[in-house]
Amino acid sequence: MSHEAGWAHAPGALRSPSWLREPVDPNDLVPHLWSSTAHKVDGELHVGGMAVADLVAEHNTPAYVLDEDDFRARARAFRDAFSAYDVYYAGKAFLCTAVARWVFEEGLSLDVCSGGELSVALRAGFDPARIGYHGNNKSVTELRRAVAVGVGRIVVDSFQEIERIAMVAQDTGLPVRVMIRVTAGVEAHTHEYIATAHEDQKFGFSITSGDAFEAVRRVEAAPGVELLGLHSHIGSQIFDSSGFEVAARRVLALHARVSDELGVTMPEMDLGGGFGIAYTTQDDPSDPAQLATEMSKIVEHECRALGIPEPRLSIEPGRAIVGPAMCTVYTVGTVKPVRLDGGAVRTYVSVDGGMSDNIRTALYDADYSCTVASRASDAAPVLARVVGKHCEAGDIVVKDEFLPGDVAPGDLLAVPGTGAYCRSMASNYNHALRPPVVAVRDGVARVVVRRETEEDLLATDVGDL
Repeated sequence: MSHEAGWAHAPGALRSPSWLREPVDPNDLVPHLWSSTAHKVDGELHVGGMAVADLVAEHNTPAYVLDEDDFRARARAFRDAFSAYDVYYAGKAFLCTAVARWVFEEGLSLDVCSGGELSVALRAGFDPARIGYHGNNKSVTELRRAVAVGVGRIVVDSFQEIERIAMVAQDTGLPVRVMIRVTAGVEAHTHEYIATAHEDQKFGFSITSGDAFEAVRRVEAAPGVELLGLHSHIGSQIFDSSGFEVAARRVLALHARVSDELGVTMPEMDLGGGFGIAYTTQDDPSDPAQLATEMSKIVEHECRALGIPEPRLSIEPGRAIVGPAMCTVYTVGTVKPVRLDGGAVRTYVSVDGGMSDNIRTALYDADYSCTVASRASDAAPVLARVVGKHCEAGDIVVKDEFLPGDVAPGDLLAVPGTGAYCRSMASNYNHALRPPVVAVRDGVARVVVRRETEEDLLATDVGDL
């Protein structure tokens, strides 16, 4: 029976999720949640050959710690597994000048979604021909700049954008290479806000309604605009290849129809990204080699059935490369046992960051893990909730995790899997200063994105003084 004050007050309500098991030793790391160089020495977390406590002594908390070797290894794994594809790193997950250079050096292309992301790529010296430009509402100014610098492809998302691109092509006399983003009507098994191939959302042209075919017809009729192919992205944090199979079947059917009815052979097709990572023990992601085998078989089978040549394929991993390569380190400030109905007690562990540096728990109901990073403990584990310092009840970093029962103010707490959409979505809520990104490799640390200062915060405030 429900409690009149809500589910959290019901007797016996305090229990861990079904997937979360009480650990034998709360000091232990779960290896597949962390970057490849992460390990503990006498209870202290080390990443990239450096003790996290030493990093904190120099850079303070909160801080994002980026394992460069891990990032590069994951980029190479996708490059090698999808060797017959073009692999575009999805910069929206996390992008800075250093990361753009790593992506380029490891032989990947880059996908950007805004003028700002394009600026970072160009500052890094990224070859524009290896840049793809996404976005559902690109301005004429953005399109002109993308064409002027020689961006390799622009992903078209609306009929109005086709008109804008045609105008830019005519005005500049420069060729514009495009892909058409289509919605395949696939319900990806993920949160509704990151499922992007169903009909009722802002991205792409519907295949079912006929808009996608009409978009192809209009692009083909536009002088100076070269159609490369169709682009499909079904969502994010996806573990099941069945969604890609359904999407590929529908997109390739449109590909064949365009060839039959318009006499147009499109040389390329993009299957998007969205490959999931392990945030907690409930997640079981596929490795790049397995993904490549499954997706290639799907496309080969469908093309054979349709009697069409296989287009050159591309994919766009972002989270799957940077997500596990980064962790966030906090300092514990307050530990508060909160007594609930029925005699239960929840331990709230407050840290010096929160939803300003990781909005995903509040935004997507995302799950994370964590560990005490600064010492070993002999205390028995307790079920805890890690929360931030912001003025929101929903300011939760880790909803449920077993931590040592003696977790205390001053302890360092590290959260793995924070490389994707944490720093890139970070905010100044409560006028918080966004944390630095510190890259580590072979025992050397360097700041690749510095911590914001109060001077940064006040520099844009031009009110009366």
